[in-house]
Amino acid sequence: MSEPRTPAQVLREARQKDSRDKRARVLSVVDQLIADDEPITFTGVARAANVSHWLVYAEGVREHIEAARRRQGRAAANGARAAAKEPSGWKLEKQLLREDNRRLREEVERLKGAVRRSLGQQLDQFGTADLGTRVDELTAENQGLQAQRDRALAQVKELTEQLSEVQDDLGSARLTLRRMIRTENAPCPRPRRSPVRGC
Repeated sequence: MSEPRTPAQVLREARQKDSRDKRARVLSVVDQLIADDEPITFTGVARAANVSHWLVYAEGVREHIEAARRRQGRAAANGARAAAKEPSGWKLEKQLLREDNRRLREEVERLKGAVRRSLGQQLDQFGTADLGTRVDELTAENQGLQAQRDRALAQVKELTEQLSEVQDDLGSARLTLRRMIRTENAPCPRPRRSPVRGC
C-alpha cells in the first residue's frame, strides 16, 4: 500500500500539471497560428494561450516559437520571390480570388447568423405543437443555404483550377516564344567555300 502524499507533494504535482497544461496550450496556439497563416509573436502567443509572458520565453517553449517564426519568415520570403516572378495579371487574378473567397465566407457567416436569429424569433412565436413542423422547415431551408454555399465553394475551386491552367498555358507560351527568339537570333551555318554571304 502506497504512503499518503504530503501536502507539499500534492502542491508540487499540481503545479507541474498546470505547467504542462500551459506549455501544451502555448504549443497548440503556435500550431494554430501557423495553420491560419497568422504572424507569430511572443506577446500574441502569450495572449492567445492566456499565459504569462515569462512562460513563452521559458526554455523549451521559446525555441518552439522561434523555430515557427523562422519557418514563417522563410515562407514569406519564398512567397515574395514567387510573387515577384509572376506577371501582374496573375497577381490580380489571385487577389480577385482571395476577395471572392473572403466575400463567400462572410456571406456564409451572415446566412448562418440570419438562420439562427430567425429560428430564435420563430421559436418564441410558435407553440409547441407547431415547433416540429417549423424545425423541419428551417432544416430544409438550412440545407438549401448549405447547398448554395457548396455551389459557391465549387465555383471558387473551379476558378482556382482555371487560373492554374492559365498560368500553365502562359508558361508554355513563354517557353515557346523564347525558343523562337533563340532560333531567329542563331547565326546561320555557312559552307566554307560558298561565295554567297548570308543565309
